[in-house]
Amino acid sequence: MDAIVVDRLEKRFNGFTAVDKISFSVKKGELFGFLGPNGAGKSTTIYMLTTLLSPTSGSAKVNGFDVGTQADDVRKSIGIVFQDPTVDTRLSAYDNLDIHGMLYGMDGPSRKARIREVMELIELSDWQDKMVKTFSGGMRRRLEIARGLMHTPNILFLDEPTLGLDPQTRRHIWSYIEKLKRQGITIMLTTHYLEEADFLCDRVAIVDHGAIKVLDTPKRLKGMIGGNVVRVSSSEPQKLAEVVKRKGFADKPRMDETVVSFDVKDGGKALPKILEAAIGAGIEVESIELRVPSLEDVFIHYTGSSIRSEKGAGDMMMAMRRSRGY
Repeated sequence: MDAIVVDRLEKRFNGFTAVDKISFSVKKGELFGFLGPNGAGKSTTIYMLTTLLSPTSGSAKVNGFDVGTQADDVRKSIGIVFQDPTVDTRLSAYDNLDIHGMLYGMDGPSRKARIREVMELIELSDWQDKMVKTFSGGMRRRLEIARGLMHTPNILFLDEPTLGLDPQTRRHIWSYIEKLKRQGITIMLTTHYLEEADFLCDRVAIVDHGAIKVLDTPKRLKGMIGGNVVRVSSSEPQKLAEVVKRKGFADKPRMDETVVSFDVKDGGKALPKILEAAIGAGIEVESIELRVPSLEDVFIHYTGSSIRSEKGAGDMMMAMRRSRGY
């Protein structure tokens, strides 16, 4: 039995479709990534799977329990680290974890033993009696992961766990996530960091405008592009894209601001011909790059734009606020 099974799950807010009839499954022990820009529907999906939001239609089972009819059973079997900080900075790290254990019905000795275990896991044992307000952002995020593990859940949801952290701290968080994976915990991770999804995840679903565009292992996703990727920077990207199509280099070149990118089978042979065609059309080429496909190329291929653009985020937040009467 899969750890998570989603069938045509949908969420609408006053006519705005945040999640558009998505279907997927997550295997037990798998680290499954939801990759997409802000506003793509990642967090909304997590909220439905963790019973914080009711679906408009469709169904989902988490650890074998229906999110609509067995919400309490779902909550008992999962841990979650929210995108926004939720630890109480006025308490010590120990007290934050102890209160969480109480809420899940753990007795005193069990809570004490488990706090020791999770604090060792995130390498904060020497800080357990310190006030959380003295912690750095990375330390607080590690504490939130520890709290999500307090009641020994079968499935852990991580919603943008490294958002806002510096690169070095993000890599530290990655190491803790890898430890959890080795322990056999099923993890569903939402992120808009391409390298995070590529490095950590067993499989990745690329999400845009509430829909899953493609789903597979990072290696297979990059293999779908094939050959080489050419990226040409120019002050006239629209004109350059038209030349690329007219000369038969690519049927659907992709434009991202001033960069035109497209896939070719043999980059070594194609590169001088591309430059010759651009110069012949009077187009100034600022730079040209040839490389093997990356996860970013896959994202652009299936969505038509870079993951850095935060399209739809404002519209979705406004729709959510209106639906809740804010």
